Amino acid sequence: MAIKINSMISRLGKHIKHLPWMDSKLLMLRRRLLSKLGGYPDWPKIISKDSSTWLNTLKKVDSHNKILIATSIGSHLAAMQVESSLAVTLTMRKAEVHILLCDGILPGCQMCEPRFFPSSKSFAHDGPQKKLCRDCYGPAKKVYEQIGVKVHAYSDYLTVEEQLLAKKIAQQIPFDAIEQFCFDGVNIGEHAKAGALRFFARATLAEEPYADQVLRRYLEAALLTAIATRNLLKLTNFTAAVFHHGIYVPQGIIGEVARQQGVRVVNWNPAYRKNCFIFSHDDTYHHTLMNEPTSEWEDMPWSPERDEVITSYLHSRWKGDNDWIYFQENSYFEKDQILAEIGCNANKPIVGLLTNVMWDAQLHYPANAFTNMLEWLLYTVQWFEQHPNLQLVIRVHPAEIRGSVPTRQPVVDELHKYFKTLPANVFVVPPESNISTYVLSELCDSVIIYGTKTGVELTSVGIPVIVAGEAWIRNKGLTSDAENRDEYVKLLEKLPLKSRLSPELVQRARKYAYHFFFRRMIPVTIFKQGPGWPPYRVAIKGLQELQPGGDLGIDCIADGILFGTPFVYDAKQP
Repeated sequence: MAIKINSMISRLGKHIKHLPWMDSKLLMLRRRLLSKLGGYPDWPKIISKDSSTWLNTLKKVDSHNKILIATSIGSHLAAMQVESSLAVTLTMRKAEVHILLCDGILPGCQMCEPRFFPSSKSFAHDGPQKKLCRDCYGPAKKVYEQIGVKVHAYSDYLTVEEQLLAKKIAQQIPFDAIEQFCFDGVNIGEHAKAGALRFFARATLAEEPYADQVLRRYLEAALLTAIATRNLLKLTNFTAAVFHHGIYVPQGIIGEVARQQGVRVVNWNPAYRKNCFIFSHDDTYHHTLMNEPTSEWEDMPWSPERDEVITSYLHSRWKGDNDWIYFQENSYFEKDQILAEIGCNANKPIVGLLTNVMWDAQLHYPANAFTNMLEWLLYTVQWFEQHPNLQLVIRVHPAEIRGSVPTRQPVVDELHKYFKTLPANVFVVPPESNISTYVLSELCDSVIIYGTKTGVELTSVGIPVIVAGEAWIRNKGLTSDAENRDEYVKLLEKLPLKSRLSPELVQRARKYAYHFFFRRMIPVTIFKQGPGWPPYRVAIKGLQELQPGGDLGIDCIADGILFGTPFVYDAKQP
Protein backbone atom coordinates (compact mmCIF):
# COMPACT_ATOMS: atom_id res chain seq x y z
CA MET A 1 0.00 0.00 0.00
CA ALA A 2 2.81 2.40 0.93
CA ILE A 3 4.51 1.82 -2.40
CA LYS A 4 1.30 2.63 -4.29
CA ILE A 5 0.77 5.85 -2.31
CA ASN A 6 4.37 6.89 -2.81
CA SER A 7 4.08 6.32 -6.56
CA MET A 8 0.86 8.30 -6.67
CA ILE A 9 2.35 11.21 -4.76
CA SER A 10 5.47 11.21 -6.94
CA ARG A 11 3.36 11.37 -10.09
CA LEU A 12 1.26 14.09 -8.53
CA GLY A 13 4.37 16.02 -7.59
CA LYS A 14 5.58 16.12 -11.19
CA HIS A 15 2.57 18.25 -12.10
CA ILE A 16 1.65 19.96 -8.86
CA LYS A 17 4.87 21.95 -8.58
CA HIS A 18 3.88 23.98 -11.64
CA LEU A 19 0.48 25.01 -10.24
CA PRO A 20 0.98 28.16 -8.15
CA TRP A 21 -2.50 28.36 -6.66
CA MET A 22 -3.10 24.69 -5.85
CA ASP A 23 -5.05 24.23 -2.61
CA SER A 24 -2.64 24.45 0.31
CA LYS A 25 -4.28 21.57 2.20
CA LEU A 26 -3.55 19.24 -0.69
CA LEU A 27 0.06 20.39 -0.73
CA MET A 28 0.39 19.84 3.00
CA LEU A 29 -1.03 16.32 2.58
CA ARG A 30 1.55 15.73 -0.13
CA ARG A 31 4.39 16.93 2.08
CA ARG A 32 3.31 14.80 5.04
CA LEU A 33 2.99 11.71 2.88
CA LEU A 34 6.40 12.36 1.34
CA SER A 35 7.98 12.80 4.75
CA LYS A 36 6.75 9.34 5.69
CA LEU A 37 7.34 7.66 2.37
CA GLY A 38 10.76 8.73 1.20
CA GLY A 39 10.98 12.52 1.28
CA TYR A 40 13.76 12.19 3.84
CA PRO A 41 16.72 9.81 3.47
CA ASP A 42 16.55 6.59 5.48
CA TRP A 43 19.94 6.93 7.15
CA PRO A 44 19.30 4.30 9.86
CA LYS A 45 18.88 1.71 7.12
CA ILE A 46 22.06 2.82 5.34
CA ILE A 47 24.11 3.09 8.53
CA SER A 48 22.85 -0.25 9.89
CA LYS A 49 25.04 -2.10 7.38
CA ASP A 50 28.13 -0.43 8.87
CA SER A 51 26.84 0.43 12.34
CA SER A 52 29.99 -0.42 14.30
CA THR A 53 32.16 1.52 11.85
CA TRP A 54 29.83 4.51 12.09
CA LEU A 55 29.81 4.51 15.89
CA ASN A 56 33.61 4.42 15.91
CA THR A 57 33.69 7.25 13.38
CA LEU A 58 31.50 9.44 15.61
CA LYS A 59 33.91 8.87 18.49
CA LYS A 60 36.93 9.96 16.45
CA VAL A 61 35.72 13.32 15.15
CA ASP A 62 38.07 16.27 15.53
CA SER A 63 36.51 18.81 17.90
CA HIS A 64 38.85 21.45 16.46
CA ASN A 65 37.25 21.12 13.02
CA LYS A 66 33.60 22.01 13.48
CA ILE A 67 31.36 22.42 10.41
CA LEU A 68 27.93 24.06 10.68
CA ILE A 69 25.30 22.97 8.16
CA ALA A 70 22.95 25.91 8.44
CA THR A 71 20.21 25.97 5.78
CA SER A 72 17.78 25.83 8.73
CA ILE A 73 14.70 24.72 6.77
CA GLY A 74 13.93 21.11 7.60
CA SER A 75 11.04 20.77 5.17
CA HIS A 76 13.22 21.77 2.20
CA LEU A 77 13.37 18.13 1.13
CA ALA A 78 15.85 18.64 -1.71
CA ALA A 79 18.24 20.39 0.67
CA MET A 80 17.76 17.66 3.27
CA GLN A 81 18.87 15.02 0.77
CA VAL A 82 22.11 16.89 0.08
CA GLU A 83 22.89 18.23 3.52
CA SER A 84 22.23 15.04 5.45
CA SER A 85 24.61 13.38 2.97
CA LEU A 86 27.16 16.10 3.66
CA ALA A 87 26.73 15.54 7.39
CA VAL A 88 27.65 11.88 6.98
CA THR A 89 30.41 12.58 4.44
CA LEU A 90 32.14 15.22 6.56
CA THR A 91 31.83 13.14 9.71
CA MET A 92 33.59 10.27 7.91
CA ARG A 93 36.42 12.73 7.28
CA LYS A 94 36.59 13.38 11.05
CA ALA A 95 34.84 16.76 11.05
CA GLU A 96 32.50 17.51 13.95
CA VAL A 97 29.26 18.34 12.18
CA HIS A 98 26.60 20.60 13.72
CA ILE A 99 23.16 21.41 12.30
CA LEU A 100 21.18 24.64 12.65
CA LEU A 101 17.39 24.34 12.31
CA CYS A 102 14.57 26.80 12.74
CA ASP A 103 12.17 25.34 15.32
CA GLY A 104 9.19 27.37 14.17
CA ILE A 105 10.18 30.72 15.62
CA LEU A 106 10.68 32.62 12.35
CA PRO A 107 7.60 34.56 11.13
CA GLY A 108 8.70 34.06 7.50
CA CYS A 109 11.24 32.02 5.55
CA GLN A 110 12.12 30.66 2.10
CA MET A 111 9.54 27.87 2.41
CA CYS A 112 6.71 30.42 2.51
CA GLU A 113 5.71 30.25 -1.16
CA PRO A 114 2.56 31.39 -2.97
CA ARG A 115 1.49 27.80 -3.55
CA PHE A 116 1.19 27.25 0.21
CA PHE A 117 -0.55 30.57 0.80
CA PRO A 118 -3.07 31.30 -1.98
CA SER A 119 -4.26 34.11 0.29
CA SER A 120 -1.55 36.65 1.13
CA LYS A 121 -3.89 37.84 3.86
CA SER A 122 -3.64 34.54 5.74
CA PHE A 123 0.16 34.66 5.69
CA ALA A 124 0.23 38.33 6.66
CA HIS A 125 -1.95 37.60 9.69
CA ASP A 126 -0.83 34.13 10.77
CA GLY A 127 2.60 33.49 9.24
CA PRO A 128 3.84 29.97 8.56
CA GLN A 129 3.29 28.42 11.98
CA LYS A 130 -0.16 26.98 11.30
CA LYS A 131 0.60 25.50 7.88
CA LEU A 132 4.32 24.82 7.58
CA CYS A 133 6.27 24.76 10.82
CA ARG A 134 4.70 21.63 12.30
CA ASP A 135 6.02 19.53 9.43
CA CYS A 136 9.42 21.22 9.25
CA TYR A 137 11.50 21.12 12.43
CA GLY A 138 10.51 17.79 13.96
CA PRO A 139 11.09 15.45 10.99
CA ALA A 140 14.41 17.10 10.09
CA LYS A 141 15.65 17.01 13.69
CA LYS A 142 14.85 13.31 13.78
CA VAL A 143 16.88 12.67 10.60
CA TYR A 144 19.98 14.36 11.99
CA GLU A 145 19.63 12.80 15.43
CA GLN A 146 19.44 9.37 13.80
CA ILE A 147 22.74 10.16 12.11
CA GLY A 148 24.23 11.21 15.44
CA VAL A 149 25.21 14.82 14.82
CA LYS A 150 24.41 17.77 17.08
CA VAL A 151 21.31 19.85 16.27
CA HIS A 152 20.94 23.50 17.32
CA ALA A 153 17.51 25.14 17.39
CA TYR A 154 17.02 28.87 16.83
CA SER A 155 15.12 29.30 20.08
CA ASP A 156 18.09 28.03 22.07
CA TYR A 157 20.05 31.12 20.99
CA LEU A 158 17.38 33.80 21.44
CA THR A 159 16.41 35.38 24.73
CA VAL A 160 12.92 36.75 25.31
CA GLU A 161 14.40 40.25 25.27
CA GLU A 162 16.05 39.64 21.88
CA GLN A 163 12.81 38.34 20.43
CA LEU A 164 10.95 41.42 21.66
CA LEU A 165 13.66 43.67 20.23
CA ALA A 166 13.35 42.07 16.79
CA LYS A 167 9.59 42.49 16.85
CA LYS A 168 9.82 46.10 17.99
CA ILE A 169 12.31 47.06 15.27
CA ALA A 170 10.27 45.28 12.60
CA GLN A 171 7.11 47.10 13.65
CA GLN A 172 8.54 50.58 14.04
CA ILE A 173 10.99 51.11 11.16
CA PRO A 174 9.43 53.09 8.27
CA PHE A 175 8.41 50.89 5.36
CA ASP A 176 10.53 52.81 2.85
CA ALA A 177 13.62 52.46 5.07
CA ILE A 178 13.49 48.67 5.37
CA GLU A 179 15.47 47.77 2.24
CA GLN A 180 18.50 49.82 3.35
CA PHE A 181 18.27 48.79 7.02
CA CYS A 182 21.41 47.43 8.69
CA PHE A 183 21.62 45.87 12.13
CA ASP A 184 25.00 45.62 13.80
CA GLY A 185 26.65 45.87 10.39
CA VAL A 186 24.46 43.20 8.78
CA ASN A 187 22.46 44.03 5.62
CA ILE A 188 19.17 42.87 7.10
CA GLY A 189 16.80 44.84 4.88
CA GLU A 190 18.11 43.69 1.51
CA HIS A 191 17.54 40.02 2.29
CA ALA A 192 14.21 40.73 3.99
CA LYS A 193 12.95 42.45 0.86
CA ALA A 194 14.26 39.64 -1.37
CA GLY A 195 12.33 37.19 0.80
CA ALA A 196 9.13 39.22 0.55
CA LEU A 197 9.49 39.56 -3.22
CA ARG A 198 9.94 35.80 -3.48
CA PHE A 199 6.80 35.27 -1.38
CA PHE A 200 4.76 37.49 -3.68
CA ALA A 201 6.64 36.21 -6.77
CA ARG A 202 6.95 39.82 -7.93
CA ALA A 203 9.80 42.24 -8.61
CA THR A 204 8.09 45.06 -6.71
CA LEU A 205 5.79 45.33 -3.70
CA ALA A 206 3.90 48.39 -4.93
CA GLU A 207 0.64 46.68 -5.88
CA GLU A 208 0.38 44.20 -3.01
CA PRO A 209 -2.20 45.15 -0.35
CA TYR A 210 -0.39 43.12 2.33
CA ALA A 211 3.12 44.21 1.36
CA ASP A 212 3.69 46.10 4.59
CA GLN A 213 2.75 43.18 6.88
CA VAL A 214 4.63 40.59 4.83
CA LEU A 215 7.81 42.65 4.50
CA ARG A 216 7.78 43.27 8.25
CA ARG A 217 7.44 39.53 8.83
CA TYR A 218 10.57 38.94 6.79
CA LEU A 219 12.35 41.80 8.52
CA GLU A 220 11.59 40.31 11.94
CA ALA A 221 12.65 36.86 10.69
CA ALA A 222 15.89 38.30 9.35
CA LEU A 223 16.62 40.00 12.68
CA LEU A 224 15.93 36.82 14.64
CA THR A 225 18.17 34.88 12.28
CA ALA A 226 20.99 37.40 12.63
CA ILE A 227 20.82 37.42 16.42
CA ALA A 228 20.51 33.62 16.79
CA THR A 229 23.32 32.96 14.30
CA ARG A 230 25.61 35.51 15.93
CA ASN A 231 24.97 34.04 19.37
CA LEU A 232 25.68 30.51 18.16
CA LEU A 233 28.88 31.50 16.34
CA LYS A 234 30.16 33.32 19.43
CA LEU A 235 29.70 30.21 21.53
CA THR A 236 31.12 27.69 19.07
CA ASN A 237 34.25 28.03 16.97
CA PHE A 238 33.19 26.79 13.52
CA THR A 239 35.64 26.26 10.68
CA ALA A 240 32.97 26.77 8.03
CA ALA A 241 29.23 27.25 7.60
CA VAL A 242 27.58 25.37 4.72
CA PHE A 243 24.10 26.17 3.49
CA HIS A 244 21.86 26.24 0.46
CA HIS A 245 21.58 29.17 -1.98
CA GLY A 246 23.00 32.01 0.14
CA ILE A 247 20.21 34.56 -0.30
CA TYR A 248 16.71 35.17 1.05
CA VAL A 249 15.71 34.51 4.67
CA PRO A 250 17.27 32.82 6.53
CA GLN A 251 20.23 31.74 4.36
CA GLY A 252 21.28 35.19 3.18
CA ILE A 253 21.38 36.51 6.73
CA ILE A 254 23.37 33.50 7.96
CA GLY A 255 25.96 34.25 5.29
CA GLU A 256 26.19 37.92 6.28
CA VAL A 257 26.69 37.07 9.95
CA ALA A 258 29.15 34.24 9.30
CA ARG A 259 31.36 36.45 7.15
CA GLN A 260 31.20 39.19 9.78
CA GLN A 261 32.27 36.70 12.46
CA GLY A 262 35.14 35.36 10.38
CA VAL A 263 33.56 31.97 9.64
CA ARG A 264 34.26 30.64 6.16
CA VAL A 265 31.06 30.38 4.07
CA VAL A 266 30.17 27.69 1.53
CA ASN A 267 26.99 27.95 -0.53
CA TRP A 268 25.53 25.32 -2.83
CA ASN A 269 22.73 24.84 -5.32
CA PRO A 270 21.60 22.12 -7.75
CA ALA A 271 23.19 22.67 -11.16
CA TYR A 272 21.60 22.31 -14.59
CA ARG A 273 23.27 19.03 -15.52
CA LYS A 274 21.81 15.87 -14.08
CA ASN A 275 23.42 14.72 -10.84
CA CYS A 276 25.51 17.89 -10.56
CA PHE A 277 25.78 20.68 -7.98
CA ILE A 278 27.42 24.09 -7.85
CA PHE A 279 29.34 24.96 -4.70
CA SER A 280 30.92 28.35 -4.10
CA HIS A 281 33.19 29.88 -1.49
CA ASP A 282 32.36 32.99 0.53
CA ASP A 283 29.06 33.96 -1.11
CA THR A 284 26.10 32.90 -3.21
CA TYR A 285 26.97 31.72 -6.70
CA HIS A 286 24.84 34.61 -8.01
CA HIS A 287 27.78 36.81 -7.06
CA THR A 288 30.81 34.52 -7.26
CA LEU A 289 30.25 33.26 -10.80
CA MET A 290 30.30 36.83 -12.10
CA ASN A 291 33.49 37.70 -10.26
CA GLU A 292 35.41 34.44 -10.67
CA PRO A 293 38.92 35.18 -12.00
CA THR A 294 39.25 34.28 -15.67
CA SER A 295 42.55 32.61 -14.78
CA GLU A 296 40.43 29.72 -13.44
CA TRP A 297 39.68 28.65 -17.01
CA GLU A 298 41.26 30.73 -19.78
CA ASP A 299 44.60 28.87 -19.64
CA MET A 300 42.93 25.48 -19.44
CA PRO A 301 44.38 23.08 -22.03
CA TRP A 302 42.01 22.84 -24.97
CA SER A 303 41.55 19.82 -27.18
CA PRO A 304 39.24 18.54 -29.92
CA GLU A 305 37.82 16.11 -27.35
CA ARG A 306 36.83 18.90 -24.97
CA ASP A 307 35.40 20.91 -27.84
CA GLU A 308 33.31 17.91 -28.88
CA VAL A 309 32.09 17.35 -25.31
CA ILE A 310 30.87 20.92 -24.84
CA THR A 311 29.42 21.14 -28.36
CA SER A 312 27.43 17.96 -27.82
CA TYR A 313 26.21 19.06 -24.41
CA LEU A 314 25.17 22.54 -25.56
CA HIS A 315 23.14 20.99 -28.36
CA SER A 316 21.49 18.62 -25.87
CA ARG A 317 20.25 21.63 -23.94
CA TRP A 318 17.91 22.41 -26.81
CA LYS A 319 15.75 19.59 -25.43
CA GLY A 320 17.18 19.30 -21.93
CA ASP A 321 18.14 15.65 -22.42
CA ASN A 322 21.06 15.82 -19.98
CA ASP A 323 19.63 18.30 -17.48
CA TRP A 324 17.45 18.08 -14.42
CA ILE A 325 16.72 21.82 -14.49
CA TYR A 326 14.97 22.62 -17.76
CA PHE A 327 12.08 25.01 -18.37
CA GLN A 328 11.04 24.59 -22.01
CA GLU A 329 9.05 21.59 -23.22
CA ASN A 330 8.12 20.30 -26.68
CA SER A 331 10.18 22.94 -28.46
CA TYR A 332 10.14 23.28 -32.20
CA PHE A 333 13.11 24.40 -34.25
CA GLU A 334 11.94 25.29 -37.80
CA LYS A 335 13.22 28.79 -38.58
CA ASP A 336 10.58 29.67 -41.18
CA GLN A 337 7.82 28.59 -38.83
CA ILE A 338 9.32 30.62 -36.00
CA LEU A 339 9.58 33.77 -38.12
CA ALA A 340 6.03 33.34 -39.34
CA GLU A 341 4.64 32.88 -35.85
CA ILE A 342 6.44 35.92 -34.48
CA GLY A 343 5.62 38.09 -37.49
CA CYS A 344 9.14 39.38 -38.11
CA ASN A 345 10.47 40.57 -41.41
CA ALA A 346 13.38 38.29 -42.28
CA ASN A 347 14.91 41.05 -44.43
CA LYS A 348 15.32 43.50 -41.53
CA PRO A 349 17.81 43.11 -38.67
CA ILE A 350 16.42 41.21 -35.68
CA VAL A 351 17.76 41.77 -32.17
CA GLY A 352 16.77 39.31 -29.47
CA LEU A 353 16.03 40.15 -25.85
CA LEU A 354 15.91 37.37 -23.26
CA THR A 355 14.23 38.06 -19.94
CA ASN A 356 14.64 36.31 -16.62
CA VAL A 357 12.07 35.89 -13.84
CA MET A 358 11.66 39.35 -12.33
CA TRP A 359 11.44 38.43 -8.65
CA ASP A 360 14.35 35.97 -8.62
CA ALA A 361 17.48 36.80 -6.59
CA GLN A 362 16.63 40.46 -6.11
CA LEU A 363 19.91 41.53 -4.55
CA HIS A 364 22.05 44.59 -5.09
CA TYR A 365 24.52 44.33 -7.96
CA PRO A 366 26.61 47.51 -8.24
CA ALA A 367 27.59 46.85 -11.87
CA ASN A 368 24.01 46.81 -13.16
CA ALA A 369 23.10 49.52 -15.64
CA PHE A 370 19.50 49.58 -14.33
CA THR A 371 17.79 49.28 -10.96
CA ASN A 372 15.98 46.11 -11.99
CA MET A 373 15.02 44.02 -14.98
CA LEU A 374 11.67 45.75 -15.54
CA GLU A 375 13.30 49.19 -15.76
CA TRP A 376 15.79 47.78 -18.30
CA LEU A 377 13.05 46.11 -20.33
CA LEU A 378 10.86 49.19 -20.59
CA TYR A 379 13.81 51.43 -21.44
CA THR A 380 14.93 49.03 -24.17
CA VAL A 381 11.48 48.88 -25.77
CA GLN A 382 11.34 52.68 -25.76
CA TRP A 383 14.75 52.86 -27.41
CA PHE A 384 13.76 50.45 -30.16
CA GLU A 385 10.56 52.42 -30.72
CA GLN A 386 12.81 55.27 -31.82
CA HIS A 387 14.79 52.99 -34.15
CA PRO A 388 12.30 51.43 -36.56
CA ASN A 389 15.10 50.13 -38.79
CA LEU A 390 15.62 47.40 -36.16
CA GLN A 391 13.29 44.68 -34.92
CA LEU A 392 13.27 43.61 -31.26
CA VAL A 393 12.01 40.14 -30.31
CA ILE A 394 11.41 39.69 -26.58
CA ARG A 395 11.60 36.05 -25.50
CA VAL A 396 9.91 35.80 -22.10
CA HIS A 397 11.56 33.20 -19.86
CA PRO A 398 9.53 29.95 -19.70
CA ALA A 399 10.31 29.74 -15.96
CA GLU A 400 7.67 32.42 -15.46
CA ILE A 401 5.13 29.60 -15.63
CA ARG A 402 7.28 26.47 -15.23
CA GLY A 403 9.64 27.48 -12.42
CA SER A 404 9.40 26.26 -8.84
CA VAL A 405 7.74 29.56 -7.89
CA PRO A 406 5.74 30.76 -10.93
CA THR A 407 5.72 34.53 -11.23
CA ARG A 408 2.77 36.71 -10.28
CA GLN A 409 4.23 39.62 -12.27
CA PRO A 410 4.39 38.39 -15.86
CA VAL A 411 6.49 40.36 -18.32
CA VAL A 412 3.65 40.43 -20.85
CA ASP A 413 1.31 42.07 -18.33
CA GLU A 414 3.92 44.68 -17.46
CA LEU A 415 4.46 45.52 -21.12
CA HIS A 416 0.72 45.96 -21.64
CA LYS A 417 0.56 48.15 -18.57
CA TYR A 418 3.16 50.59 -19.91
CA PHE A 419 2.37 50.36 -23.64
CA LYS A 420 -1.22 50.40 -24.79
CA THR A 421 0.13 49.16 -28.09
CA LEU A 422 3.63 47.85 -28.51
CA PRO A 423 5.78 49.55 -31.15
CA ALA A 424 5.35 47.96 -34.58
CA ASN A 425 8.96 46.75 -34.56
CA VAL A 426 8.70 45.02 -31.15
CA PHE A 427 7.48 41.42 -30.91
CA VAL A 428 6.87 39.24 -27.86
CA VAL A 429 7.27 35.47 -27.53
CA PRO A 430 5.30 34.54 -24.38
CA PRO A 431 6.57 32.04 -21.78
CA GLU A 432 4.20 29.30 -22.87
CA SER A 433 5.45 29.38 -26.47
CA ASN A 434 7.18 26.27 -27.79
CA ILE A 435 9.50 28.33 -29.97
CA SER A 436 13.07 27.24 -29.30
CA THR A 437 14.96 30.06 -27.63
CA TYR A 438 18.17 28.76 -29.18
CA VAL A 439 16.92 28.77 -32.76
CA LEU A 440 15.30 32.15 -32.22
CA SER A 441 18.65 33.50 -31.07
CA GLU A 442 20.34 32.12 -34.18
CA LEU A 443 17.94 34.23 -36.25
CA CYS A 444 19.11 37.37 -34.45
CA ASP A 445 21.89 39.78 -35.31
CA SER A 446 22.70 39.88 -31.59
CA VAL A 447 20.99 39.25 -28.25
CA ILE A 448 20.52 41.51 -25.22
CA ILE A 449 20.26 39.96 -21.76
CA TYR A 450 19.91 41.09 -18.18
CA GLY A 451 20.40 38.14 -15.84
CA THR A 452 19.77 34.96 -17.81
CA LYS A 453 22.41 32.23 -17.93
CA THR A 454 21.74 31.69 -21.64
CA GLY A 455 24.52 34.12 -22.50
CA VAL A 456 27.02 31.34 -21.74
CA GLU A 457 25.50 29.23 -24.49
CA LEU A 458 24.94 31.96 -27.07
CA THR A 459 28.54 33.17 -27.06
CA SER A 460 29.68 29.56 -27.50
CA VAL A 461 28.02 29.48 -30.91
CA GLY A 462 29.26 32.93 -31.91
CA ILE A 463 26.17 35.05 -31.19
CA PRO A 464 27.13 38.54 -29.91
CA VAL A 465 25.61 39.33 -26.49
CA ILE A 466 25.03 42.65 -24.74
CA VAL A 467 24.77 42.38 -20.93
CA ALA A 468 22.88 44.98 -18.90
CA GLY A 469 22.54 43.10 -15.59
CA GLU A 470 23.96 40.31 -13.46
CA ALA A 471 24.37 37.57 -16.05
CA TRP A 472 27.13 35.08 -15.28
CA ILE A 473 28.74 35.63 -18.69
CA ARG A 474 29.65 39.16 -17.59
CA ASN A 475 33.35 39.94 -17.02
CA LYS A 476 34.60 37.03 -19.15
CA GLY A 477 35.93 39.05 -22.07
CA LEU A 478 33.18 37.62 -24.27
CA THR A 479 30.28 40.06 -24.09
CA SER A 480 29.63 43.77 -24.31
CA ASP A 481 28.96 44.66 -20.66
CA ALA A 482 27.15 47.88 -19.74
CA GLU A 483 28.20 49.38 -16.42
CA ASN A 484 25.71 52.25 -16.62
CA ARG A 485 22.89 53.56 -18.78
CA ASP A 486 25.11 55.72 -20.97
CA GLU A 487 27.30 52.73 -21.82
CA TYR A 488 24.19 50.70 -22.57
CA VAL A 489 22.92 53.31 -25.03
CA LYS A 490 26.30 53.41 -26.78
CA LEU A 491 26.16 49.63 -27.20
CA LEU A 492 22.63 49.80 -28.63
CA GLU A 493 23.67 52.52 -31.05
CA LYS A 494 26.14 50.07 -32.65
CA LEU A 495 23.29 47.79 -33.73
CA PRO A 496 23.02 45.98 -36.04
CA LEU A 497 26.46 44.40 -35.64
CA LYS A 498 26.19 42.38 -38.86
CA SER A 499 28.82 39.86 -37.78
CA ARG A 500 29.32 36.90 -35.49
CA LEU A 501 32.04 36.56 -32.86
CA SER A 502 35.52 35.80 -34.18
CA PRO A 503 36.77 32.19 -34.11
CA GLU A 504 39.15 33.17 -31.30
CA LEU A 505 36.30 34.51 -29.17
CA VAL A 506 34.14 31.47 -29.92
CA GLN A 507 36.91 29.19 -28.69
CA ARG A 508 37.29 31.32 -25.58
CA ALA A 509 33.53 31.14 -25.06
CA ARG A 510 33.55 27.36 -25.38
CA LYS A 511 36.37 27.15 -22.88
CA TYR A 512 34.29 29.09 -20.41
CA ALA A 513 31.20 27.04 -21.20
CA TYR A 514 33.19 23.87 -20.59
CA HIS A 515 34.47 25.28 -17.30
CA PHE A 516 30.96 26.36 -16.32
CA PHE A 517 29.09 23.18 -17.22
CA PHE A 518 31.75 20.51 -16.64
CA ARG A 519 34.09 21.88 -13.98
CA ARG A 520 32.00 24.20 -11.81
CA MET A 521 29.04 21.82 -11.98
CA ILE A 522 30.33 18.97 -9.84
CA PRO A 523 28.93 15.52 -10.70
CA VAL A 524 28.08 13.07 -7.93
CA THR A 525 26.87 9.49 -8.13
CA ILE A 526 25.18 9.14 -4.74
CA PHE A 527 21.81 10.55 -5.87
CA LYS A 528 19.25 9.19 -8.27
CA GLN A 529 16.79 11.35 -10.12
CA GLY A 530 13.15 10.61 -9.48
CA PRO A 531 9.69 11.93 -10.24
CA GLY A 532 7.99 14.44 -8.01
CA TRP A 533 9.60 16.19 -5.08
CA PRO A 534 12.40 16.04 -4.04
CA PRO A 535 13.80 15.73 -7.58
CA TYR A 536 16.70 13.52 -6.41
CA ARG A 537 17.25 11.15 -3.52
CA VAL A 538 20.14 9.48 -1.73
CA ALA A 539 20.82 6.19 -3.50
CA ILE A 540 23.73 4.47 -1.80
CA LYS A 541 23.99 0.94 -0.48
CA GLY A 542 26.49 1.64 2.26
CA LEU A 543 28.76 4.19 3.88
CA GLN A 544 31.76 3.07 1.85
CA GLU A 545 30.39 5.07 -1.08
CA LEU A 546 30.95 8.25 0.95
CA GLN A 547 34.49 7.36 1.99
CA PRO A 548 37.38 9.25 0.33
CA GLY A 549 37.77 7.80 -3.15
CA GLY A 550 34.22 6.50 -3.25
CA ASP A 551 32.90 9.38 -5.36
CA LEU A 552 35.27 11.89 -6.98
CA GLY A 553 32.66 14.63 -6.97
CA ILE A 554 31.97 14.12 -3.26
CA ASP A 555 35.73 14.26 -2.64
CA CYS A 556 35.93 17.61 -4.47
CA ILE A 557 33.02 19.00 -2.42
CA ALA A 558 34.30 17.69 0.92
CA ASP A 559 37.83 19.00 0.32
CA GLY A 560 36.41 22.41 -0.57
CA ILE A 561 34.37 22.55 2.62
CA LEU A 562 37.12 21.24 4.90
CA PHE A 563 40.21 22.84 3.39
CA GLY A 564 38.96 25.69 1.22
CA THR A 565 40.17 24.16 -2.04
CA PRO A 566 38.44 25.33 -5.25
CA PHE A 567 35.08 23.79 -6.10
CA VAL A 568 36.34 22.86 -9.55
CA TYR A 569 35.95 19.30 -10.81
CA ASP A 570 38.83 18.10 -12.96
CA ALA A 571 38.87 14.35 -12.45
CA LYS A 572 38.75 11.99 -15.44
CA GLN A 573 37.96 14.68 -17.97
CA PRO A 574 39.02 14.48 -21.63
